[in-house]
Amino acid sequence: MGFSNVRGVPGLSAVSREARLLDGRAPAAEISKRVAEEVAGRRAAGEPAPTLATIAVGHRPAADAYAMAIDAACGRTGISFSLHEFGAEAGQESLEARIAALNEDSTVSGIVLQLPLPDHLDAHRLMELIDPGKDVDGLGLAWAGRPGHPGALVPATAKGIVALLDHHGVELAGRRAVVVGRSELVGRPVATLLSRRDSTVTVCHSRSRDLEQECRRAEVLIAAAGKTHLIGEAHVRRGATVVDVGIHRRGESLTGDVDYEAVRRIAGAVSPVPGGVGPMTIASLLENTLAASKAKAPA
Repeated sequence: MGFSNVRGVPGLSAVSREARLLDGRAPAAEISKRVAEEVAGRRAAGEPAPTLATIAVGHRPAADAYAMAIDAACGRTGISFSLHEFGAEAGQESLEARIAALNEDSTVSGIVLQLPLPDHLDAHRLMELIDPGKDVDGLGLAWAGRPGHPGALVPATAKGIVALLDHHGVELAGRRAVVVGRSELVGRPVATLLSRRDSTVTVCHSRSRDLEQECRRAEVLIAAAGKTHLIGEAHVRRGATVVDVGIHRRGESLTGDVDYEAVRRIAGAVSPVPGGVGPMTIASLLENTLAASKAKAPA
């Protein structure tokens, strides 16, 4: 597929009626291959495999599928995986105790706390308790600049988004980027990464005044508000690059924050759901888990 008046992708200016697909599966496979090779090398040298622990509270189809995807990805790269399941009625103290135990466990390289949590739990407090050196999901607390933790891991989803754009040759320096969503997990971290890459960044949310107009200014538009089809054709500048971070179940299928069928007729490039940001997030989790393992290895 070609671009329609593409901006931000060097060397591509052909006119086409449909946006190019920002596929995340291929670059994610490349990252996973590199991680697998390094893990194999470390194990051959007598070092233990990295271990990723995931904490899940209650059973939700999306969360269960995510845990299964992480487990499968770990299996392909030689990273050990453990799932710590709690019932939906689990109390704050029991979760805090489990996080403390995993923090102290020298065999655990990384910890993932699956969000969202039931309303009776203090998710912010639980995120703060995770050792920043093991926070491979990058929940945005330590990495955002909490004093004393300058080496905290980059949030996995934000890291994956930028890697996806880089893989597809999307230029970021000097471009106007709009991020819709201000969460600590995605919106704020990806805005920071884009700014570090010399983009001019605006952060909006679902209640921003005249959201359509703000979005239409973007050459790179990141939709991460968590609202189904919040972003439609009227929000997109012709030829813009659109990254859809949302994931929502509609019957038997998945969709995102972007109305893909409408947006692909005007955008220059757009990421699909599924198959876009999701694989890149998991690949970034693997990278972060390996990095955390290496950081804690004896000198």
